[in-house]
Amino acid sequence: MSTFPHFGTAAIHVGQEPEQWDMNQVVPPISMSSTYKQDNPGEPKGHDYSRAGNPTRDVLQKNLAALEDAKHCQVFASGLAATSAIINLLKTGDHIVCSDDVYGGTQRYIRRVAVPNHGLEVDSVDLTDVQNLEKSIKPNTKMIWFESPSNPLLKVVDIAAVVQVAKKANPEIVVVVDNTFMSPYFQRPLSLGADVVVHSITKYINGHSDVVMGAVITDSDEFQQHLFFMQLAVGAVPSPFDCFLVNRGLKTLHIRMKAHYENALAVAKYLEANDRIESVLYPALPSHPQHEVHEKQTKGMSGMISFYLKGELQESRAFLSALKVFTLAESLGGYESLAELPAIMTHASVPAETRAVLGITDNLIRISVGIEDLDDLVADLDQALKIAIPKV
Repeated sequence: MSTFPHFGTAAIHVGQEPEQWDMNQVVPPISMSSTYKQDNPGEPKGHDYSRAGNPTRDVLQKNLAALEDAKHCQVFASGLAATSAIINLLKTGDHIVCSDDVYGGTQRYIRRVAVPNHGLEVDSVDLTDVQNLEKSIKPNTKMIWFESPSNPLLKVVDIAAVVQVAKKANPEIVVVVDNTFMSPYFQRPLSLGADVVVHSITKYINGHSDVVMGAVITDSDEFQQHLFFMQLAVGAVPSPFDCFLVNRGLKTLHIRMKAHYENALAVAKYLEANDRIESVLYPALPSHPQHEVHEKQTKGMSGMISFYLKGELQESRAFLSALKVFTLAESLGGYESLAELPAIMTHASVPAETRAVLGITDNLIRISVGIEDLDDLVADLDQALKIAIPKV
């Protein structure tokens, strides 16, 4: 497992300088004030109102930008608030090429808000083949949106290849990569040519399942000004306390991601060898269809695994209900292991016919492998599989 240089040091120190505080606090304080005294009218010392800016939020944004090796980061009250902020770059009549497999909330926002209410156009495309992208770009295409790996099918998109095709067609096309499944510890899309990185901070970056937050990260001064205006004008900003929690969670991101990867790789190998499993989707396995692309553009893999049971909805329900260490719950990326059934949980908002085409079937299970003891995780999966599928 290789890493980006100085990642752990940056996570612990960037934006945390004690000298910026009145008492040289080693841990940045939580600034709860909603407003700030001005010595003279219209001359604030730094911030004037906490929707527009807050010292605790500043600390987090500086740290996150450094971890993606970027110039700018703006955080929002949720991952979907971050998504809407960057899509708000677009205007009526603009066209988005969106990967066919994305988080259910993302496709729901685009399909049920951005298209009917804001007049955007969208085409959902399998971007694992860049020829599909070439065929989908139109004169009014302004944005390419995708996840790599994707949610929940763990499709891997060649980020550099997408950038090359998009910029050849039109240098003004904005390439957005949702990096939630990987975290900046394993993948940095900006270094591969992407214009914008989006994170649901709720997941690996916070890592403790106690904050809902999102981030948009970029090297573009123009986009940063737009994102700051979205914080100011739309107001979907996180609380100072939540920013403090995420800033604290980041201090162990590099340690947690190593543990997630080690556990998940072992779990994926166990599942792949299990007779009760049809197939396993995990990009770090050589059997994954985009394994070579994954190896080329990442430093490892997170704890996200999807797999198909040998069964239908009844077996999936029995399996998930029998788990004892894994918790049946939506979300991902926390220290605890979670399991869910995308077809009726995280991706229930995806139209049934679309789920069928994509392969989000009733026997597709998604797990977020945590950092518990590996033996306990494997034993839990084993006993639940035997209950759900007694005979093979």
